[in-house]
Amino acid sequence: MNGITRIAIDTSKSVFTLHAVDASNRAVLRRNLRRRELAGFFGKLQPVEVVMEACGGSHHWARTLQSLGHRVRLIPAQYVKPFVKRSKNDRNDAEAISEAATRPGMHDVAIKSAEAQGRAMLLSVRELLVRQRTQMVNALRGHAAEMGLLAAKGDAGVVTLRSAIAADTVLPAAAAQALSLLGQELDRIEAQLAEADKPLMAQHKEDATRRRLAEMPGIGPIGALNFALRVDATQFASGRHFAAWLGLVPQEKSTGALCRWPPENARRAIGVRADKRRC
Repeated sequence: MNGITRIAIDTSKSVFTLHAVDASNRAVLRRNLRRRELAGFFGKLQPVEVVMEACGGSHHWARTLQSLGHRVRLIPAQYVKPFVKRSKNDRNDAEAISEAATRPGMHDVAIKSAEAQGRAMLLSVRELLVRQRTQMVNALRGHAAEMGLLAAKGDAGVVTLRSAIAADTVLPAAAAQALSLLGQELDRIEAQLAEADKPLMAQHKEDATRRRLAEMPGIGPIGALNFALRVDATQFASGRHFAAWLGLVPQEKSTGALCRWPPENARRAIGVRADKRRC
């Protein structure tokens, strides 16, 4: 166990797969551990490098292992995939994580604190509520249209539609009940959204950087919070690198291969002039 220099962990819900190597990158340990056994196992080891794929749960384990004295690295999953050999399974995944960690220039994901994860989690919950509200509005509009009740787009149109539903005296009782349930669910989601927005707006106002971000065209308070809580600016060398990370880059048009051109005698045979050479 003293010869171990790096341990790669393929995480899961209940069983974690370990792949440990020595200084010469030779595998010296392959083992499965239950979730409850992981902290105890690493608590008995001398400090080593621990590598995992970056995901939501990996940040928790990174903090736990760091508290035990280990040096933890999180590698993006898309950078690990090319190193998976043969069929995909937990042991091969753990080995691929270890292999990816040896590559020079491999980028790591910054380990988030519990506080940062909690704030970002509130944003995720808000996004879920917004999707649910959209689903409720679409369902309400769709079912009301079956009964000949239509309204304009937007929030004002939904208010008008609900008023028309309430005032309709010829609407079948079952349809009125169904539309009423949708309206009640929409009200509940709106109340939850308002509760989620309060702490988010407070976070936005207390930070000068987020307020400056919100002043940019197309970016409001929620967009500024997304940038501030989910993007680590120190990971990018320049604004150009950040734009590339976002996907704001020109589409690749090249062939990716060297240009091959037939020799002079072949060009004469097919009737192509030298000044018409194209790649």
